[in-house]
Amino acid sequence: MSDLNKINIVNKNSKEYPRLLKEIQNPPEKIFILGKLPGDPPVDGPKIAIVGTRKATDYGKSLAKKLARALTEIGAIIVSGLAMGIDTAAHEGAIEAKGKTIAVLANGLDQIYPKQNENLSKKILELNGAIISEYEPGKPALEHQFLERNRIVSGLSVATIVIEAPERSGSIVTARLAAEQGREVFVAPGQVNHPNYKGSHQLIRDGARLITSIDDIIEDLGLENYNLKLKNSKQIPNLKNINDRNQLLILKIIKETGEPANIDKIIETTKLEPQTINQAIAFLIIEGIIKETERGYTIY
Repeated sequence: MSDLNKINIVNKNSKEYPRLLKEIQNPPEKIFILGKLPGDPPVDGPKIAIVGTRKATDYGKSLAKKLARALTEIGAIIVSGLAMGIDTAAHEGAIEAKGKTIAVLANGLDQIYPKQNENLSKKILELNGAIISEYEPGKPALEHQFLERNRIVSGLSVATIVIEAPERSGSIVTARLAAEQGREVFVAPGQVNHPNYKGSHQLIRDGARLITSIDDIIEDLGLENYNLKLKNSKQIPNLKNINDRNQLLILKIIKETGEPANIDKIIETTKLEPQTINQAIAFLIIEGIIKETERGYTIY
């Protein structure tokens, strides 16, 4: 059996047990590990969870991937649940940046669930990430275990970012657990009437932080020391990756204005709905293509 397939066990009293996880109300007595579990800072970077619905839109999956990639590029370690949709995109973003990521399963590690993500799990391990669980090998993925798993996702992390959470979803549970654990909760903006964002918007009303740029996360978590690599990577944005019509329209207006364009100017010129504009702007900021100044939005 190769090292990548060897299941290791870390008990709660071990020095290898994650410090933040030990601080939660009901930490697992032991965790089973495939791969190498990243250490606590400063040995490894801060762990940040990205979660959301399995039935995600293309926009949500793209945003999760790009956000995970950007955070990984500044040294963060992405934590998620290996589920389809947002979780998968978050892990993929970290892998694109050649970084470590942690997948938390709701079943024993003798099998990968969902099966469609077996190749993804191999990539996680090849890049020195980890797949972990509190359940013994042989334990199937039962419904209640997904909710139990969520406390580990948030418990490992200094913050949880929610992308596309319907009114009743495990992502809402993860966010509320994170808040109870004293961790930061960030929420990506979405269309007002889209069902995938109903839970997200409720979290914002309850006090979660709305993401307007990746700099919000960096500032709130005190990650300024990790920011240099990110800023350098933003100097040459790859505009070829932008194929959304609304994003291209907003970019065109900002370019043609010749000065920072405020939100009123963008609404007036594009004739788009404000929520559509906010969503497109958030994506462009996180991607590092535009930035917000006191006078409006400009291209990097």
